[in-house]
Amino acid sequence: MIKTTDAIIQRAGRGDAVDDDEALALAACDDLQRLMAAACRRRDAVHGARVSYSPKVFIPLTKLCRDVCRYCTFARAPREVASPYLSVDDAVAIAAEGAKAGCHEALFTLGDRPESRYRIAREALAALGYGSTIEYLAVVARAVHEATGLLPHVNPGVMSRAELAMLRAVSVSAGMMLESTAERLCERAGPHHGCPDKQPQVRLASIDAAGALAVPFTSGILIGIGETRRERIESMLALRALQARHGHIQEIIVQNFRAKPGTAMADAAEPSLEDHLWTIAVTRLVFAPQMNVQAPPNLNPGALEALLAAGINDWGGVSPVTPDHVNPEAPWPQLERLRSATEAAGGELVPRLAVYPRYVRDAARWLAPQMRASVLARCDAQGFAREDGWVAGAECASLPARPLRGRGSLRAGELERIVRRARDGRELQQDDIVRLFSARGREVHAVLDGADALRREVNGRRVTYVVNRNVNYTNVCYFHCRFCAFSKGRNAEDLRGMPYDLDLDEIARRTREAWQRGATEMCLQGGIHPDYDGETYLEICRAVKRAAPQIHVHAFSPLEVWQGAKTLDLTVAEFLTELKRAGLGSLPGTAAEILDDAVRRIICPDKITAAEWLEVMRAAHAIGLRSTATIMFGHVDDPRHWARHLVRIRALQASSGGFTEFVPLPFVHMEAPLYRRGGARRGPTFREALLMHAVSRLALHPHVTNIQASWVKMGPDGARECLRAGANDLGGTLMNESITRAAGAAFGQEFPPAAMRRLITDLDRLPCQRTTLYEQAPTERAAAAMGAAPLEAVHNAPPRRRAGGAERRLVRFGQG
Repeated sequence: MIKTTDAIIQRAGRGDAVDDDEALALAACDDLQRLMAAACRRRDAVHGARVSYSPKVFIPLTKLCRDVCRYCTFARAPREVASPYLSVDDAVAIAAEGAKAGCHEALFTLGDRPESRYRIAREALAALGYGSTIEYLAVVARAVHEATGLLPHVNPGVMSRAELAMLRAVSVSAGMMLESTAERLCERAGPHHGCPDKQPQVRLASIDAAGALAVPFTSGILIGIGETRRERIESMLALRALQARHGHIQEIIVQNFRAKPGTAMADAAEPSLEDHLWTIAVTRLVFAPQMNVQAPPNLNPGALEALLAAGINDWGGVSPVTPDHVNPEAPWPQLERLRSATEAAGGELVPRLAVYPRYVRDAARWLAPQMRASVLARCDAQGFAREDGWVAGAECASLPARPLRGRGSLRAGELERIVRRARDGRELQQDDIVRLFSARGREVHAVLDGADALRREVNGRRVTYVVNRNVNYTNVCYFHCRFCAFSKGRNAEDLRGMPYDLDLDEIARRTREAWQRGATEMCLQGGIHPDYDGETYLEICRAVKRAAPQIHVHAFSPLEVWQGAKTLDLTVAEFLTELKRAGLGSLPGTAAEILDDAVRRIICPDKITAAEWLEVMRAAHAIGLRSTATIMFGHVDDPRHWARHLVRIRALQASSGGFTEFVPLPFVHMEAPLYRRGGARRGPTFREALLMHAVSRLALHPHVTNIQASWVKMGPDGARECLRAGANDLGGTLMNESITRAAGAAFGQEFPPAAMRRLITDLDRLPCQRTTLYEQAPTERAAAAMGAAPLEAVHNAPPRRRAGGAERRLVRFGQG
């Protein structure tokens, strides 16, 4: 028995599924406010405060069309166009203007198969060397993508399976409005009479074929052209059935008919705003809560807030460059008008790509291999568009501005409650941490400010740093981390630079020089040289302590510890004990990357597992060796992985207390093999990098009290902003650094103490030179650091065969 509409609406507002009969029953419901309220609840449970839009450029490849829709002004007769088709050069020029204006999407809109109606179209295609409009579209889309990097979204009308397959290789998404399943609209005097491509079953078959080929697809309905409300719902249900079969429909557009002068329907009545709002709300209730529902803002520019209140979560494509060629009488609203309306409704305006985040996150299924790299280069960790051009490790003229404070977003109260729980020392759950990482726009302030307030409570105004020397003793490595541009093979054909292997005399010389320059720490790490064994690492410790007995040895990642232990047939605990006897004072927390083996299988498949990394740290802490902890983020990971990582660090710290600090390390992409092969993003966005420091402060409290900003990765200006977002430590002065610079970073050699102190005092903070274990550095060390002589040139000796190396069995790990 069909439930009352009140019961249906109530259940739908809770997020429950609505069956076909229940959906059709909504046609009789005129309680607009009740429908809209339920639609908003259903939307907000999944999409939260985010309201997206796609910065796009509109490329009308041809305005010729074989259909004669009675309401259309896009299609023209041959006598009305200067040329049947845009040239490749003209299309690229339009796209280039869009790229300059910050667009991500190149929207190709064109008439359906004009060559089947017009001889001029057939002749033009023949002269160009193509057999069909869609074949030419594929060529132009590829040219635009290759020339500008914009992501093509193709909208050529009805497409066959073969045509969809052709276009999938050169685009990231496709679209076609279903408009209506009401066949009577195709009858004589109907708006679709004489339009072979507007037959509902033809259009549904094309959308079905797109799903079978895993093409992310846009569709929707056009209201006010003579259909009934029940017929609108029937159209929604037809799309919903295809979505249930394939999962490929990424958004539903609810477009209102606009009467246009010079058309057969120029005098037809337009749907009222209330009718449009009713249809949006019902669309939201009929489709799953995850569905993106869109209404074109330029067709109702005076009712943007009302459209949001009806349940949309997307504004569609908005162009700063080109008009809406389908509705040229309706200019795009200015972006600031969209932002103002969105924020007034409690939302946060978020740019997206032509392919929605859900499909970006499963790119292997939904994107052609040749399109994935471009999408990854333009997206953030959640699959939305990058907000700015900042990348880790690169010099930039100015940092992205923080969003302006204003009235809180729809869910700002939820964020503030999470921040308050963290500041009160209550343990955040994984979902809480993910929510903090998802902060956008004005929400970001709630997180950054909360973290900075907690930093003041825990650390006061002190900002610490350590004078140290970084020594990467070899760049020869037999592991194959796909993010690493530092490691080299032994032979020339493996190289992206010259391999080296420091001898003990050079390590000792650098140690003595570091001590003379005020250092309290030697930080030593390197590649896993195939000839190295546990004794090699013991010798390095002894050489450093002989050269400067008072210096602290901070050395060897958990990977080096595992490998060294295995080569000597010792347990990890036994080998760590030997290293401590040889002078090791603490361990760097590198090789953690992301403590989630699903990610590690992609970025470092032959490295130790997350559990093995944690096991080394647990064993080190048990024998009195402290360590740092790190996260290397911004590649193939997302906030769920970041949250799991923080939870695992927190759990170990709660039991062992051995971590001295937590160090976020943004992925530097420029020379990383994984990025260069199209398999990773361009590192975190600036927002994500700031949030990582802030959320780490909140999520690890009260167990980890020091959050370090890596000036090597963030740059000095970026590190300064991190100090305003929960960080209290600037790390080491380094003197030398090779790993990050090998990845393409502009920073990393040395940050002199005097410059570090200026950066800190400019923030009205108190600089404090510390030791590795966060004690105050001796006065004589601080004085020596401030008056340090220039560094002597380093000598990186070429690799040499070590005794026993040829016979040694290489230690292997692997993620399975």
